[in-house]
Amino acid sequence: MLIAKILRQRYLLLMLLPALLLVFVFSYVPLAGWMIAFKKYQVGLSVWDAKWSGFAQFKNFFMQSSDYVYLLRNTLAMNMMVIVANLSFGLLFALLLNEIRSRAFVKVIQTVSFFPFFISWVIVYSLTHALFAPTTGIVNDLLVGWGILDEGLNILGDKKYAWALIVGLEAWKSVGYISIIFIAAISAIPTDQYEAASIDGASRYAKIWHITIPNLLPTLVVLLILNSGWILNSNFEQYFMFTNPTNWEKMEVFDMYIYKFGLKQLNFPYSTAVGIVKSVVSIFIILAVNAFSRRVTGKGIF
Repeated sequence: MLIAKILRQRYLLLMLLPALLLVFVFSYVPLAGWMIAFKKYQVGLSVWDAKWSGFAQFKNFFMQSSDYVYLLRNTLAMNMMVIVANLSFGLLFALLLNEIRSRAFVKVIQTVSFFPFFISWVIVYSLTHALFAPTTGIVNDLLVGWGILDEGLNILGDKKYAWALIVGLEAWKSVGYISIIFIAAISAIPTDQYEAASIDGASRYAKIWHITIPNLLPTLVVLLILNSGWILNSNFEQYFMFTNPTNWEKMEVFDMYIYKFGLKQLNFPYSTAVGIVKSVVSIFIILAVNAFSRRVTGKGIF
């Protein structure tokens, strides 16, 4: 039975093969490098010739330093806020677009909102600096010139603005992309539900609340579970561009920490150990979120 099913779907499986090979080569083969975390590896030496050090690097991370405290705080806080903001704004934006009657206008709005997703973080930083630099930024010049502020806000340097800056920019870049997923889910809602609601005299807001949103909950749950698996992964390019000596205390996340010890200090065993901790915790988080979703909503991805 299984062989017959595979033969019937052989062309679809062949189309899937390149993606599977890509994931295997770039996601699973590199896992062999995890052994560096358990060895006294040094640059220039063979991994196989290095002596075993056991769990020494893990003990250094958890017992001999308190770095994991602020790393977990920064990473979890910012990524959780990013996930909530992206899904919330994406859902709201999709609902608003769905209510626009002019299809041509909707296409224009979708194109404009989707465009930031393709902009490099280098360009985003340049634009942000041009707008919000303390002395030369256009926004600060206008606010000071109008007498609203006595001096410009140091949004890029002051650590109290760091989290809001990251979340806001990430939402701006991602809202168009995420809204497309919700719009696709809206298009799959049977039209007879809206027709029956119209016959019963339901208003536009009642249709959104009682038809559209309930039908989007499964999509929202799937996106939430999938994003929870990346809750300890941060956009390295974004943090690399926006981290500086004045705000690093609130901006240093796991990926920046691994970069600092791995590529800047060449302490590969320690940085590999931190990467393993991040991966293991991410697996437990996605399992916990999936189990919680199944218990509360009866839906999950596995």
